[in-house]
Amino acid sequence: MRSAPQRSIQDDLNLLAAIREVYSRLPETYYREPWELQHILFSLGYTDDLADEAKIDAAIKIARTDRTPDEGAA
Repeated sequence: MRSAPQRSIQDDLNLLAAIREVYSRLPETYYREPWELQHILFSLGYTDDLADEAKIDAAIKIARTDRTPDEGAA
């Protein structure tokens, strides 16, 4: 398994991209809670610090809608 590139999440778009990448690399993370994903992103080196949980929650909702568009239609 390759390690994640070292980068710092500076804005919401980078956070969304990081969550999408984690979902594609580790599908078992798809149903994790925002606080769990916060630690996963930090542990895998996607962030230098713990990202804001509210921003992670918003990015999770977008990423999940991307993968299952029917959920966003409801």
